[in-house]
Amino acid sequence: MDRLGGAKPEVDISAVQKMLSATSGSLLTSLLVTPLDVVRVRLQSQPSVSTLPRPTPPPTASFTNLPPTLGVTSCCREVFWINNTSPVCLAAGPTITTSIDSSAVGCAVDETRRKTYTSTLDGLRKIARNEGLSSLWRGLSPTLVMAIPANVIYFTGYDVLRSSRRSPINQHIPDAYAPLIAGSIARVAAASVISPIEMFRTRMQAAPSGTSGVGVFKETMIGLRKLVKAQGYTSLWRGLTLTMWRDVPFSGIYWWGYEAGRNRLRDLRYPSMGQEHARSTMHKDERHTATFVDSFLAGAISGAAAAIVTTPFDVGKTRQQVLERDDRKLPKAERGVLRPEERSMPRFLYHIWKQEGAQGLFRGWAARCLKVAPACAIMISSYEISKKMARNMNERRANEDSPSR
Repeated sequence: MDRLGGAKPEVDISAVQKMLSATSGSLLTSLLVTPLDVVRVRLQSQPSVSTLPRPTPPPTASFTNLPPTLGVTSCCREVFWINNTSPVCLAAGPTITTSIDSSAVGCAVDETRRKTYTSTLDGLRKIARNEGLSSLWRGLSPTLVMAIPANVIYFTGYDVLRSSRRSPINQHIPDAYAPLIAGSIARVAAASVISPIEMFRTRMQAAPSGTSGVGVFKETMIGLRKLVKAQGYTSLWRGLTLTMWRDVPFSGIYWWGYEAGRNRLRDLRYPSMGQEHARSTMHKDERHTATFVDSFLAGAISGAAAAIVTTPFDVGKTRQQVLERDDRKLPKAERGVLRPEERSMPRFLYHIWKQEGAQGLFRGWAARCLKVAPACAIMISSYEISKKMARNMNERRANEDSPSR
């Protein structure tokens, strides 16, 4: 912008350059953090199990009056690993004895443990071992389709709201609170656009079967078609309210913390300068290394803090989006009755807290922080470096053109 005293006007970057900067950061971030996002979805969508059973012989009363063709060992894997929640299954072949060996029960318990994730590292290990390493990048395609337009809208919109002279935020909001308001508004716009794609990605990542990526993609598409047929196209935006409850405060906290943290790091880096001078000039004069380090640290810290605070809303959003309901398969008495996942956000979160406690509300918080902190750090540092390179290129072009004017 123009300055008094004959100083050269600062060369800004175009909207297209900002979009390209956001795109490069989106690609890098999605490739690196998708495995953590897969684990987060699995942790949050798995049934609540307070204590897993131990592989010890069960009470004999639990296995009385069973059919003679019942087999646990022969079909243990099919019952407890593939999408089948039945407690028992009938074994094909010759009739077997009705006495159930404790080793057969142990087999069932082992399979239950293999599909239950107790932590982020446990989830990474079990998914890679039981479903293949590529399963950790399940949903990468919709993630890229979602992340690129979302980040273009999000980051470009935030920059416009913060830097434009005509922005109502700069005209009416104190500078200390401007990042919070601008970040929230930019997130509302981005989340509204990509909500259906995020539902598709969430359902793909929540699929627990070990089928191929093509099979999971096909099953997810079939599930979404059934959802649209039963509840209409507005069902594709299911969870948008919860997404807003999660992403809007997250973005406000993140940008507020990011700008405060970045300014603090600049003050520490240049202690001999006044705060206002350092913050107004160092962003265009500092080296690329300083820009990267400051933005990376500020983005990681503010992203982790915002992720922890908003984890309950993330849990609610995930469970709502993976819900599948078909009233035709329900008893008549249960048709039309709202499930907990179909309630309003406050009531649903209260239901989780009542049934599972604070542990249920913050399930997957570690996976979320491990994903969000580096994702924010990588995204914002890539974005800032790309913008700085574009600004430097524009300044060189302006300097080359200035003698001819």
